[in-house]
Amino acid sequence: MQEKIRQLLEDFMSQGTQEELENLQHILNGLQKKQAEKKSSYINGLFHMDPIISDKGCEISMPLYSYLNNSFHIVHGGVTATLLDTAMGTLANKLLPSGYHAVTSQLNVHYIAPGKGEFLTCKAELNHKGSNVLLISGEVLRSDGKKIAYATGTFFIIKPFE
Repeated sequence: MQEKIRQLLEDFMSQGTQEELENLQHILNGLQKKQAEKKSSYINGLFHMDPIISDKGCEISMPLYSYLNNSFHIVHGGVTATLLDTAMGTLANKLLPSGYHAVTSQLNVHYIAPGKGEFLTCKAELNHKGSNVLLISGEVLRSDGKKIAYATGTFFIIKPFE
């Protein structure tokens, strides 16, 4: 397995453009952060997401690299949705008592403007906390401050198993 991976890396590096090599470096740095347990998931590592949680909500920023773009050279909508779901889900789980978990049951994303620039920042806040669900909203801003997406999400509360 290691030899196959080594060969893939050598082939990629010998044929890669500067941009492709920078993307590979960024991806490998993210995987190393997950491996060193500096990131809680591979998604957080690969996207270099840095959450800040406060009483007011959750904010996550991530740098933009070309491997996150679609064929129009703007951030892929799925990346924006992942950023929203991660920030909103992180907040949902921080609001629950120990042993409880929240999972996304519905995510509605409204795309407003193209994702481009140096980074994206998502801000999530609680709208409603019930006994079985949480309703959370979020917005994504690009580095120039323009809002590119707005979302609402419903998160189902999973109670501890007995």
